[in-house]
Amino acid sequence: MSAIENFIGQVNGLVWGPPMLVMILGVGLFLSIGLKLMPVLKLGAGFRLMWQGRKAAGAESEGEIPPFQALMTALSATVGTGNIAGVATAVFLGGPGALFWMWLTALVGMATKYSEAVLAVRFREVDERGNHVGGPMYYIRNGLGKKWTWLGVLFAIFAAIAGFGIGNTVQANSVADVMEASFGLPHWATGVILMVLVGMVLIGGIRRIGHVASALVPFMAISYLLSGIVVLAINAADIPAAIALVFKHAFSPIAAEGGFAGAAVWAAIRFGVARGIFSNEAGLGSAPIAHAAAQTRNPISQGMVAMLGTFIDTIIICTITGLVIITSGAWKGGVSGAELTSLAFADALPGVGNYIVAIALAVFAFTTILGWSFYGERSVEFLFGVKAIVPYRVAWIIAIPVGATLNLGLVWLVADTLNAMMALPNLVALLLLSPVVFKLTREHFAREKTLGVD
Repeated sequence: MSAIENFIGQVNGLVWGPPMLVMILGVGLFLSIGLKLMPVLKLGAGFRLMWQGRKAAGAESEGEIPPFQALMTALSATVGTGNIAGVATAVFLGGPGALFWMWLTALVGMATKYSEAVLAVRFREVDERGNHVGGPMYYIRNGLGKKWTWLGVLFAIFAAIAGFGIGNTVQANSVADVMEASFGLPHWATGVILMVLVGMVLIGGIRRIGHVASALVPFMAISYLLSGIVVLAINAADIPAAIALVFKHAFSPIAAEGGFAGAAVWAAIRFGVARGIFSNEAGLGSAPIAHAAAQTRNPISQGMVAMLGTFIDTIIICTITGLVIITSGAWKGGVSGAELTSLAFADALPGVGNYIVAIALAVFAFTTILGWSFYGERSVEFLFGVKAIVPYRVAWIIAIPVGATLNLGLVWLVADTLNAMMALPNLVALLLLSPVVFKLTREHFAREKTLGVD
């Protein structure tokens, strides 16, 4: 097992090396400049479109779920252990400066997520069951032409396999750990409970996933945020120093202190970007699979709704987690992952904080497993047709209790590695199809200007 872990560690170091980090940030920056910073400047318009998209569209609109449910489905998959355990791991390994690089990844990632959703709606198809299907594999094949289909196949293979890491076993494992620590529940029991709950939802397909996500995601996100704000209010005196640490150590190394091993600037960049991507998934190509099912004829509108996912996930939720950890001082104690976040909350809210984190992590992970099951199903459908969906769904459900009892270190390592391999085909496609995104965006806002719409 140690030989396997060492091999995967070497591959991880290769795929998450400087070229990948430069490519993720570079593509996001290129798209941001090409879009003239529209995703940041039009943030308010995006929230208005999200609010308007809560109800089902008319019969003339294509798609299976309202735009709001498409965003909630995408958020259900992104708001997960990355927001609690991932942020903690980034700060533990990269120091407070890692939070700055998470922010930067998110700001340029908004343009990436916008572009992904625009292409997903523009190049989606209708499958043999009458459902709209889309995502990187489809916009690669339909946007770049059949000679590029091999790239779409690669993405679908990586996504179908990666789902079992990032969207299944990692989530189940993290929940099992925190439920045992907080409530004494055995790992296997957590795995079985999650398996039953997920199975009950998956029977209903994307429509049921959309309904569950639109109910759970806003509730869990707001509850967690309010709890975090209470903790920050208690630690208010330490917030200025915490923010100063974030900016200072984004560009300068931080020395070892207590249980903290110290971190170079490269560690802050590497773990900040890697955990930022793990958290918001901008560039991975996962979220556009959900947005392709939205009831809309307008790729730009859905793109503007989609970009909110990155903002909500990282700029808001991850920031709250990061500041709670840094202001508490718990990051110097030598613990990592969800346990670190739990300690930070418990420091301000004794006897309550650890339970808040445990419940939030359980709900976050549950919805992530639901969202990623849909991504995996769409990937195997692209590869093998609709006949592959039921076997994949069965394998997905069985993997949950298995994942709950695995070694967390190996699971995180595999998930991290597959993330990068999944991102490569998508980032290449985004670069090659960027002229389409720029053209559609220019035309849309030119029409709005003509019509006098803000």
